[in-house]
Amino acid sequence: MADLTVAAETCVALGATEHQFESFPGRDIALGALTVTRVLPVKGKRLVGPWCFLDRFGPLTFADPSPMDIGAHPHMGLQTVTWLLDGELVHYDSLGYESLLRPGGVNVMTSGAAIAHAERTPAKNSGRLSGVQLWVALPDRDRHMSALFQHVERVPLDEQRGGIVQVFAGSFSALASPATHHSGIFGGDVRVHPGAALDVPLEVAYEYAALVLNGDCSLEGQPLQERVLYYLGANRSGVCFTSRSGGRLLLIGGPPFPEKILMWWNFVARTPQEIAGARSDWEERRRFGDVTGYSGPRLAAPSLIKFANPNPAS
Repeated sequence: MADLTVAAETCVALGATEHQFESFPGRDIALGALTVTRVLPVKGKRLVGPWCFLDRFGPLTFADPSPMDIGAHPHMGLQTVTWLLDGELVHYDSLGYESLLRPGGVNVMTSGAAIAHAERTPAKNSGRLSGVQLWVALPDRDRHMSALFQHVERVPLDEQRGGIVQVFAGSFSALASPATHHSGIFGGDVRVHPGAALDVPLEVAYEYAALVLNGDCSLEGQPLQERVLYYLGANRSGVCFTSRSGGRLLLIGGPPFPEKILMWWNFVARTPQEIAGARSDWEERRRFGDVTGYSGPRLAAPSLIKFANPNPAS
């Protein structure tokens, strides 16, 4: 096992201590019937605080069949955070939860040592889909904990003259998401009204990144493009976003993550041996449990020597 080869990504925080403004274009990935834009991890930027993964899916409209139907698959060492801008998703997991997610709410699933889940668009739907899927790396002290699922029906929001901030992870001013996280963290959906400026206070010890979701947005006079991750560095007490016709963006952050992680398929680990053991347990139906509420087939794990893309709504 000492010479085990696993095609995993090594992710290390850069730990910026000053303001930065770097752009990292996302890459489109076809995953079944759905195309997503992956903006984290990307070359040169593997972690933003504890955030280690970010996919943008949609916006799109559809008729049957639905583009989102992800069979049962495993996770370990992370939290999944699902935030919708439009549409509906149903979550099923091996703890027995079944939860319908709509815009304005958030699903946070803590895998701990092991969990399995599935997600699909419900039969009764709006025919629209738009959102983001994020992962949070669990620190070593918490990554072997028991699995947990939390559904927040409506996240807190802060409405100002220039726009609105919805807080789906961590805290903002006097507001805090009720979802549990295990590192310092922030995740917000920022809307800037047409012709307005919105000042967003930040934690100086956090590093931050922004992703335009729709509309037009500028940061301190610099226009931002969609499907590009903008890394803002750290040591900022605040930022000012402006928009001509109205815009919306994702803002994420946290203290630089102090641990090196390995990512392969749907696992966040520390060693190749942990990944190989988890893959074996999934294939041999150990440890992760069964997703009994979902009627479709479970997903098979890829080969360890193949770079394995995570599932689109992991």
